[in-house]
Amino acid sequence: MRAVVLVGGFGTRLRPLTLSAPKQMLPVNGVTMLERVVTNLARGGVTEAVLALGYLPEVFQAEFPSGEIAGVKMHYAVEPEPLDTGGAIGFAARFAGFTDDTFIALNGDVINDLDIAGLVAQHKAFGGEGTIHLTPVEDPSRFGVVPIDAEGRVEAFIEKPPADEAPSNWINAGTYVLEPSVLDRMPEGEKVSIERAVFPDMVADGQLYAVQRDGYWVDAGTPESYLKVALDLVNGVRSNEPAVAADTTVAPSATIIGSIVGSGAVIDAGAHVEGSMIQRGAHIGANARVVTSIVGPNALVGPGASLEALTVVGDSVTVESNSVHVGAKLPDVPKE
Repeated sequence: MRAVVLVGGFGTRLRPLTLSAPKQMLPVNGVTMLERVVTNLARGGVTEAVLALGYLPEVFQAEFPSGEIAGVKMHYAVEPEPLDTGGAIGFAARFAGFTDDTFIALNGDVINDLDIAGLVAQHKAFGGEGTIHLTPVEDPSRFGVVPIDAEGRVEAFIEKPPADEAPSNWINAGTYVLEPSVLDRMPEGEKVSIERAVFPDMVADGQLYAVQRDGYWVDAGTPESYLKVALDLVNGVRSNEPAVAADTTVAPSATIIGSIVGSGAVIDAGAHVEGSMIQRGAHIGANARVVTSIVGPNALVGPGASLEALTVVGDSVTVESNSVHVGAKLPDVPKE
């Protein structure tokens, strides 16, 4: 089985962390988001994949120079210009030669435990051109809502409806099984959205099906969800991985509660870290307070500084001593 992984976005919601790295290359408890996505693909029988690259493609290539992730052979398809989701899938699939058999396409910033092999088997049973994985959410207004009939055929594809108008809370979870004929719906070199153009056309032709699966699923594209998916790995929601790397330096009087502390990080005397992520090489100064926040790699939080309410500190940024930050982005990032 082969897969196209969409990793070309700018990750604007996760700035400033994504100013120096694509969001799929951010660490999730010491392992990149991309590695966790590909590992699940490998468990489901995927042996070859292509990354649909756009933003900072050299970061991916430098991190995985062998062309292999979790035992999966990788191809790197760099878009000459942004082609939207459908255009990117078509470009990458053609680049890697995934044009003669069923393949998977998925968003590279979604962390889940989906049974990939089971989804493919159900797709084969349906016999259509495409099958979408659906997951339930509390607020469907940020996603594509997908009502289906009793046979699993998609009746409509409603992108980001107002919450009070959504026909259900089952949304497009970002993993698709596609037949190569779908590529004919993605003209080569053209910008096209799979959600707004390709899928609605497939619905009209009766060729799109969906499978509802209520398992672990997080779109890790915001600071809140990114922090959640990382902490879920150490607090027992998904597993009980070590929360503090072995080579960290933590002063005896420092307090760490329900947090992740990355490789080479330093936590000085009297510092308090709670519900937060301290990435590799970061330094938390004496008596500093970091609560429900993210401190990027090699950043320095000065003595006595306070970070709260999803404050995000970027790569190698210095936070001034005794300063107070609530829900801030450091450095400040202009809104798009």
